[in-house]
Amino acid sequence: MSAPLTSAGLLTVRASYTASELGELGVELRRPPVARLFIGQHPETVVKTVPYLYTLCAHAQRAAAQAALAAAAGAARRPVDDGELWIEFLHENFWRLLLDWPSALGIEPANAAFIAWRSERQGADRVAATQGLIAGALREMAEKCRFLLVDRTPVPVSGFPALAPERWLAYWQGCAAEAPQPQRPASIAAAYARRLAEVELAAVALAENRPYPVAAAGAEGWGVGQTMCARGVLTHAVHVEEDKVKNYRVWAPTDCHFAAADGLQILLAGQHFADGAAARHALEQAVLALDPCLPYVLELNNA
Repeated sequence: MSAPLTSAGLLTVRASYTASELGELGVELRRPPVARLFIGQHPETVVKTVPYLYTLCAHAQRAAAQAALAAAAGAARRPVDDGELWIEFLHENFWRLLLDWPSALGIEPANAAFIAWRSERQGADRVAATQGLIAGALREMAEKCRFLLVDRTPVPVSGFPALAPERWLAYWQGCAAEAPQPQRPASIAAAYARRLAEVELAAVALAENRPYPVAAAGAEGWGVGQTMCARGVLTHAVHVEEDKVKNYRVWAPTDCHFAAADGLQILLAGQHFADGAAARHALEQAVLALDPCLPYVLELNNA
């Protein structure tokens, strides 16, 4: 029997384990049609509602919505609270790096360090608290985790994922047959290394009060807004007619990474496992590397 669909949706990952290999990888991503609630609404109502409906990375969701709607109206987008967005980005990444990745690798999570940072993240000392967490608990945890990841090849990361609202606008308007493809990690270790690197970059950006990445494209009622969240690039698209929303779509990184099983296949290609338990362990790490933003279940068939 299938697991129940939650308000955020549900991801089901299926695979078979045969002769030391994982095969028949498949994904089923079910999302409630939340964006349909925006149809017929005034644009300002959408901006106010988005953070309540998309509570994970709510500030990034609002920024993308504002950017998309402003582009559709041919107007300048509103300023965002850059510090608020950097802190949200860091929060999601610290959660994964200090709690979820250690658990996936059989290491004791750094709960106390994470909780201490959370209590300070909105205060006047948030920059010092962030730098201290990275230099202390995160660095120590990263050494332990990377030691257990088989592929420890250095991954050069020069910046955050590129925003490309113009490409998504072409797809949204029906001028491109396929949606732009997400940037996928080449290995589980590469996904982990990129996350570490992006935390370092975000901490510097927070300390220097740099603008948070937000971009938009559109005009004449069509708009696409993009920003960055901990899992990748977040895209909102809107079509407005007579000051009412005619259509609206949200593509979170999860929607792009788990539209098919391609991303998981890349991460698991060529691997061999001693038994079904080891195969399941690797599959769990691969899912974590792509980092779905909703509950998921794994169904592994030992053939």
